[in-house]
Amino acid sequence: MFENLLEIVNININSIKSIIQTNDRLRKIVEEGIVDIQRPKDNQEIIELLKGVPNEKEWELYEHCAVVTRLYAIYERFVKELISTWLQYLPQLVENYLELDEKIQNTHREGVGRILLEFKKDRFKDLSENQVIRGLFYGTTNQNKNYELLPEAFLLHDQNLRKDILEKLFTDAGIGNTWQWVVKHRKIRNFIEEIRGNQNTAEGELNQLISYRNEAAHGVVDQILGTQELLDLGDFIKALCQALAELVTYQIIQLQTATGKAKEIGEITEWFKEPKAAVAKINNSNLSIGTNVFLVSETSSYCRLAKIESIQLDKIPKKSIEIISETEVGLKFDIDAKKGLKIYIIVEDSGE
Repeated sequence: MFENLLEIVNININSIKSIIQTNDRLRKIVEEGIVDIQRPKDNQEIIELLKGVPNEKEWELYEHCAVVTRLYAIYERFVKELISTWLQYLPQLVENYLELDEKIQNTHREGVGRILLEFKKDRFKDLSENQVIRGLFYGTTNQNKNYELLPEAFLLHDQNLRKDILEKLFTDAGIGNTWQWVVKHRKIRNFIEEIRGNQNTAEGELNQLISYRNEAAHGVVDQILGTQELLDLGDFIKALCQALAELVTYQIIQLQTATGKAKEIGEITEWFKEPKAAVAKINNSNLSIGTNVFLVSETSSYCRLAKIESIQLDKIPKKSIEIISETEVGLKFDIDAKKGLKIYIIVEDSGE
């Protein structure tokens, strides 16, 4: 559901990782004298390049500062765009503004008021007064069902996005238990267990990145991270963004289910990792090859879109099936999953 946002994160972080690895290789060339200076014609460009290399410590310092600053910017932008997209979805999921969670209404109202008080500031220069007021007016007066939730009203913060501030932003937008979801997410758990050897926590990892970033931007840098440490930080931000995207997807599926726009149709009872195939108990649903479903587990912080690539009923391949009563079905997906995941499907003609 938020694949485009995650793709941007992954592309940006992969670019950072490529630059880190390129710098590391160049430093090794300098240190080990790999280039043959006796063959200047063949290596002239590299020789000229190496003549201008900076002091190794300065090189590593500027690389460190650039990487931690950029990683934090990628994370912060992702959070803002994720919450903004969620707020754009909400009017489709809850058509009556006055039925929104009270926390959302309060944040919206207070945010609009603050923007109007500070309207002349540069940060709001791209907004018109009509844009700021319109959504709140339509919502509270119920004169137009197409109300809007102005993202800027929910993103009025001037602090780094540490755990507490991150949780507050999501809570104000109607999404609770953010950090509980994050720490249970498979990629976060894998990072803490496998990469950090349980010597740090997700909160500690985020705090370290923010501290490195603040030092790089405003103070004296006391610690310069090595190549692998910088690469690991990139992987952590990838994992954190993935966890947050799945959290918001889960919230959307829950609202869609409550309003009849989605429904739970079954559960994976067996999972075979190599073919990415499952045995699932399915009830009251029509499924076809190519159908998109959501695989969900609140307890393990899992919520992903999956496409059905093949179907078997009684070990016989099918292009489509109609299930009325609970039946065991073989399903192959385009992603990894696991036993115990609930299967949800968007209801046709729901206007989605």
